[in-house]
Amino acid sequence: MRRPNVIVVLTDQQRWDTVGPLTPNLDRMARYGTQATVALTPQPVCAPARAALQTGRYPTTTGVHRNGRVLPPGERTLAHHFGAAGYATGYIGKWHLAGSEPVPEEQRGGYRSWLGANALEHTSDAYRTIVYDEANEPVLLPGYRSDALLDAAIRFAADHHDEPFYLFVSLLEPHHQNEVDTYPAPDGYEERYQGRWMPGDLAALGGTAHRHMGGYLGQVKRLDEGLGRLLDALRSLGLLDDTIVAYTSDHGNHFKTRNGEYKRSCHDASLRVPLALRGPGFDGGGAIARPVSTLDLPPTLLEAAGLPVPARMQGRSFLPLLRDARADWPEEVFFQVSESEVGRGIRTSRWKYYAVAEDAHPWDDPAAARYREQALYDVVNDPHELVNLAGHPSHAGVAGELRARLVRRIAEAEGAEPEIEPAAGRPARNQAMTDPEVRLRGPRPVRFGHQRR
Repeated sequence: MRRPNVIVVLTDQQRWDTVGPLTPNLDRMARYGTQATVALTPQPVCAPARAALQTGRYPTTTGVHRNGRVLPPGERTLAHHFGAAGYATGYIGKWHLAGSEPVPEEQRGGYRSWLGANALEHTSDAYRTIVYDEANEPVLLPGYRSDALLDAAIRFAADHHDEPFYLFVSLLEPHHQNEVDTYPAPDGYEERYQGRWMPGDLAALGGTAHRHMGGYLGQVKRLDEGLGRLLDALRSLGLLDDTIVAYTSDHGNHFKTRNGEYKRSCHDASLRVPLALRGPGFDGGGAIARPVSTLDLPPTLLEAAGLPVPARMQGRSFLPLLRDARADWPEEVFFQVSESEVGRGIRTSRWKYYAVAEDAHPWDDPAAARYREQALYDVVNDPHELVNLAGHPSHAGVAGELRARLVRRIAEAEGAEPEIEPAAGRPARNQAMTDPEVRLRGPRPVRFGHQRR
């Protein structure tokens, strides 16, 4: 029996809450397939998140704890595992795990077919997409950038329709164009969406969203149209029922509300991403309401394809949650933050808890022995994370239990148990913060985009 094909569609800097009426194709995929309603990246910046997606291992484990680090040649990626099982493997788009441009063959993570660029944001703009092939020759792909890359993905599927294949499609949108700090949508799309919608955190905190949201949403809309074309092409090739398609993003976007740029913070705007899958093993799976990490995607895809999950992967397959919502699963997702600061945190269905190594160098130091509690958010009652409860006497018990959990998760992921100092005390500001009945567990967030079937 032929194993299923696998396609991963990765966007760049896409917020979790952009899924819904704006994205009918992704919304349909989530509704009829499987959707993780609370999915978080293990690291809210490009290279570390991408290293985790390729290996199923934490950024500090692979050594790619920040941008500018090369994925070590000894790391085994999804391409290695699928290739060893007889799959044709291909990579299209942004890589961001190499030391030079074009990407040398030995730094391509084991992918056999290659049409990529290490830093696509610097080799292309909205209507001029330049990538490099296996011989490191430049290739100009015509059309709007996300369309051009998805067209290449369709060609790959057509060329390999008679053998099992694994394809990773790494899009740049809805990332900003670095050199001009804009979000260039296709002609006419920015005007269509400017002023139509603003997430609650951005409405409250400002940032640059009032200038950029129209272009950002226009990019998201075109991404969804491209996803629809890819699914249509698989249908016309007779491959749709035999292909697992996973859609997610490397991190989100807080539009300069939490620091001086767009990510690298502990907030859901940076961490939380869309995650939906369709195809064999996922159709009819419904909603996974318990928090998961995109670190869990590699082992999930391997198990769904009938391949063994390597013991060295630190993520775990969430397929058991499709069969039983009460299956054994961690109550929290662990994440790391670098470059802006050396931070560690956990996110449960109810709480966000975060600590920072105040004396660590945010660029040079991958980890630290001592952290200080910096943030505690009740993400059910304060979904936009506007009220920091760290240091409030009313939440000392909650913070203490979450602190112990975070220490355990750091030790499991990094092999060393740090010290986390409590936040300095502060007076309660309102009755909600002094409620003695506050508990760690609470109602889980509603699914986004559509209701549970």
